[in-house]
Amino acid sequence: MPKVLISDKMNPKAAQILRERGVEVDEITGKTRDELIAIIDQYDGLAIRSATKATKELIAAAKNLKVIGRAGIGVDNVDIPAATAAGIVVMNTPFGNSITTAEHAIALMFALARQLPEADASTQAGKWEKNRFMGIELTSKTLGLIGAGNIGSIVADRALGLRMKVIAFDPFLTPERAVDLGVEKVTLDELLARADFITLHTPLTAETKNILSREAIAKAKRGVRIINCARGGLIDEVALKAALDSGQVGGAALDVFVEEPATASPLFGTPNFVSTPHLGASTSEAQVNVAIQIAEQMADFLLSGGVTNALNMPSLSAEEAPKLKPYLALAERLGSLVGQLAHDNLTKISIEVEGAAAALNIKPITGAVLAGLMRRYSDTVNMVNAPFLAKERGLDIREIRHDKEGNYQTLVRVSVQTEGGEKSVAGTLFGDGGARLVEIFGIKVEADLAGDMLYIVNEDAPGFIGRLGSTLGEADINIGTFHLGRRNAGGEAVVLLSVDATIPEPVLWQLCKLPGVKTVKALKF
Repeated sequence: MPKVLISDKMNPKAAQILRERGVEVDEITGKTRDELIAIIDQYDGLAIRSATKATKELIAAAKNLKVIGRAGIGVDNVDIPAATAAGIVVMNTPFGNSITTAEHAIALMFALARQLPEADASTQAGKWEKNRFMGIELTSKTLGLIGAGNIGSIVADRALGLRMKVIAFDPFLTPERAVDLGVEKVTLDELLARADFITLHTPLTAETKNILSREAIAKAKRGVRIINCARGGLIDEVALKAALDSGQVGGAALDVFVEEPATASPLFGTPNFVSTPHLGASTSEAQVNVAIQIAEQMADFLLSGGVTNALNMPSLSAEEAPKLKPYLALAERLGSLVGQLAHDNLTKISIEVEGAAAALNIKPITGAVLAGLMRRYSDTVNMVNAPFLAKERGLDIREIRHDKEGNYQTLVRVSVQTEGGEKSVAGTLFGDGGARLVEIFGIKVEADLAGDMLYIVNEDAPGFIGRLGSTLGEADINIGTFHLGRRNAGGEAVVLLSVDATIPEPVLWQLCKLPGVKTVKALKF
């Protein structure tokens, strides 16, 4: 039974769902880094919110960990490269708090438009400064979205309901999607020049860090009001302070800061500045939603192999996983076969699927091929870290689909480019889901790939099979299955056989000395 540690305070429904699905759960919160490191190797899964830091050191100690689940969208507290290198899936729940965060952005927009926090403080101080707080209407104003993904699109929908005009800067926003959302797609400079309000809804990356820099803020319409409920670091906070002081920015509301907890900031105390302590996801509904979602996602992965909202491997639904399972076994064996036989420096790999396989999600198949291939270099490789290891070695990876059936109803072909040219292997699934090799380096041969095997390339000549059987028999090595293939009569032939135990090195040397033998290689699957 898989075992999950919930190390941060989380809605009880998370643990309930995991237990109901057949996962053992420990809820241990408030532990220090060293205390977590001491126990983490007991668990297959780690469920966290924002308090636990899944650092490189914690991940190194997590010898059995297979998945880290973040109940929420932000994964700043997870070392994703370290998790990927260790073969650990990192998941989040990007949609569980979308509405909550979008509503908070709209609330802050109202707060800026009507100066609500300052008016509240003034009134409760016994003042009645009705003439001091002259607000503006949102109706007919232009809202500029920086980021029009899940949360940004919800903000757009709410803003259109307020009769605002919405423009959006997002490199991934297609013209068709912009029409569906009812927004106008613009460049960043156009947005800055036209927007009365700007809201940010983008992750923090190298490209988006300080996207509202001093220079960008200077290009904005004078008096613009800025709201950030996304990530600290998207705005240059020092530049924003100066712009508020000068009146270039008419108001700003931040729910997120570069340094959190934000116990001090150059912005604190600035007129027309509103702040909240990262409350974007803080509603009871959102906390229930993300707890339920991360529990379901982790259970799907640990029990059936389903992968949802993963940040370091392709998604694979719980419904897809059973259909893909036999293909993943076939793909991993093909990758392992070509990895064991292609000794030259590999520069390129192509994964081709045809027939029924072409209708499936090819990304997990590619991951399985690479996992088999990269076992040449690492004994801890899996579908998560294999693509990372392959790219680290500069391997060019290509995926090709052929919708039409060839000689087989379904086929997976793996080709690698080596210094000695291209080498290719192919396999299929039989009706019972059994994986079968059908071609190796251009020679037709049908074989199961399992356990200890022996691969021999020889000249096709009478008597060879007898000599091979005698040599193995004299060494007390029992043959399980025996498969033959050849290019043409008297030409190059291939023998692929399974044996009951690993063949000793001296026996391999004996086989190499048999007449007509070109290549001998022991294989293991």
